[in-house]
Amino acid sequence: MSTQQMAMEFDPPVHQPHTQPTMQLQLQRPLAVIDLETTGVNISSDRIVEIAIVKVQPDGSRLVKRKLINPEMPIPEASSAVHGITNEMVKDAPTFRQAANEIKQFIENCDLGGYNSNRFDVPMLVEEFLRSGIQIDLSDRRMVDVQRIFHQMEQRTLSAAYKFYCDKNLDGAHSAEIDATATWEILLAQLQRYPQLGTTVESIIKLTGEEELVDYARRFVKVNGVEVFNFGKHKGRPVADVLRQEPQYYDWMMKGDFPLHTKQKLTEILNRTLLKKN
Repeated sequence: MSTQQMAMEFDPPVHQPHTQPTMQLQLQRPLAVIDLETTGVNISSDRIVEIAIVKVQPDGSRLVKRKLINPEMPIPEASSAVHGITNEMVKDAPTFRQAANEIKQFIENCDLGGYNSNRFDVPMLVEEFLRSGIQIDLSDRRMVDVQRIFHQMEQRTLSAAYKFYCDKNLDGAHSAEIDATATWEILLAQLQRYPQLGTTVESIIKLTGEEELVDYARRFVKVNGVEVFNFGKHKGRPVADVLRQEPQYYDWMMKGDFPLHTKQKLTEILNRTLLKKN
């Protein structure tokens, strides 16, 4: 199989057997539960080495797909010690650029879920798409972060959550497929334990809250509908005001080690600011 052919498909999809829980999540569209293993935790400089997606259909059936990814950079030994993926294991794997279109198609029209996914998995995934020259618009997707439910209700880690909610030990933690599957099982158990969550993505987000994001790395946040800096010497100040008064700050950020999505949003704000000025 050529490299190009390898890039065209995940590992063979697996239909997971499952028992029907007492309370089933009522989905209006598929929910793609995502877990990534990476070279590290820096969204702008680290890369994906494994991706697994549990795609849950509104009828409750689910399809699991996973893929090793060649990150095109060395995997630090400390990271391999966590997830068990080595440079040797990914040397013949496709790069993210080669797999990007297939991944995008698989999550098309899906809401997204995961464990700490709003702060890590989704931003990292978007960054990889942008590095590959692929625009992906997630503005209409609902995002269910199981960690938000867990931290709001119990304050634990993923392995502890799995033991607490499912009464199972998470053997093989930090395997993307195992973690994504465990996350889905935890969400179902949470629906049963907390009736106040309801049974829809919308009802869950209504209870846990949904952040109004500007960029996925959260360098900017919205306060009363206005984009403000969320870091550095201008923290709390409207981005548009800073760009008007200190235009060199835009150049500094564009040359700096910031995620591509952050730079993209900064440019959008600058363009809107210049348009209003003119």
